[in-house]
Amino acid sequence: MQPLKAYVHNGRLTLDEPTDLPEGSEVEVVLVEADLDPAERARVVQSIEDGIEDFARGDHMDGFDFIAQMRAQREAADR
Repeated sequence: MQPLKAYVHNGRLTLDEPTDLPEGSEVEVVLVEADLDPAERARVVQSIEDGIEDFARGDHMDGFDFIAQMRAQREAADR
């Protein structure tokens, strides 16, 4: 799902675009800091979407297994 953009107007959040979310859906709102320019923000959003697609395809591994592999590689390189 694409992020939704909203603005504060008279103390209320107003969506910038229509949504097909079911009536009564609960959403989480996070304040976006303006530290990224639009191109950087687009790259971050694309990376997140790519990661979601990877996970959906099963292209991921357990974090503990990943750390163990990294440690083993580092130890082998140190020998």
